Amino acid sequence: MVEISPKDLYEKAKAASRSAYAPYSGFRVGAVLLTEEGDVFSGCNVENISYGLTICAERSAIANAISSLGGKIKIRAIACAELEGRVFSPCGACRQTIREFGEAETKVIFYSEEGLLCLKLEELLPFGFGIL
Repeated sequence: MVEISPKDLYEKAKAASRSAYAPYSGFRVGAVLLTEEGDVFSGCNVENISYGLTICAERSAIANAISSLGGKIKIRAIACAELEGRVFSPCGACRQTIREFGEAETKVIFYSEEGLLCLKLEELLPFGFGIL
């Protein structure tokens, strides 16, 4: 099984943020996920002048993985990073989408006021909807 450290996943996510399309917010985000099988996929945010149509980096990476492997993927870890290193965590929609293809134990990596965090998804999305 492929092992990638949380720091390495975060750095890959930061590299993916360079491709982001964010002319409205200037908040360029990248995400990288690691599947249970050891596959790695990246994505970036793609803004739209109608903000509701914006695609977050985390969901972009998940869509990339599904486009390649199908809907049976299982996310072992996902990291997200903003190009300038600003503090943020995945939004609620992304947390729930990660839950769709991950588990309570899935690691979510992001930069916070305390530095780089690696939390279990259940810590970020308690009582999230899960597939039975």
